[in-house]
Amino acid sequence: MHAMQYEITLPADYDMEIIRKRVATRGHLLDDFPGLGLKAYLIRERSAGSPVNSYAPFYLWATPEGMNSFLWGPGFQGIVDDFGRPRVQHWTGLSYAEGPASGAVPATATRLRVPVPERAEPARFVAREVAQEPAAGVVASAVAIDPSRWELVRFTLWEQGAAPTDGDVFQVLHLSRPARADLPVGRHW
Repeated sequence: MHAMQYEITLPADYDMEIIRKRVATRGHLLDDFPGLGLKAYLIRERSAGSPVNSYAPFYLWATPEGMNSFLWGPGFQGIVDDFGRPRVQHWTGLSYAEGPASGAVPATATRLRVPVPERAEPARFVAREVAQEPAAGVVASAVAIDPSRWELVRFTLWEQGAAPTDGDVFQVLHLSRPARADLPVGRHW
């Protein structure tokens, strides 16, 4: 499993309805994308208390072939054509778990970045992070790591009304889950 995200920061006065319409008309195009575990179409808005307006899709790829097909194909080229080429963040997947609210449609998402402490034994640190059980209100949660920066990321989808914990908070506009069964459910790493 691979986790991937790009965040497009938009001007403070940007009409976020443009992004909502984009997702409403195009979001379904990845609902059956081969190799995709899930894609959360995410936004942050200044009018809702975010420091920035942004469009920040988050992906869990069940296969590297699916990820490569997207990045080098027309899907990502559409992003490049409309917004310029964003920096794509990439993490190696450690775990994916469905939470107590797994049947719900997620309303919000959080991204918590956790640096691996310099003196920590990486395997123990990762094992402890992966072993955390999903909280009430969690639809699904994934843990991944970027070993080039020793940064762990915990990405969590929350049902409507659930109180997200620490991290960057996003609104979920659409969720594509074509290969949900192909994600390594459980504590794998």
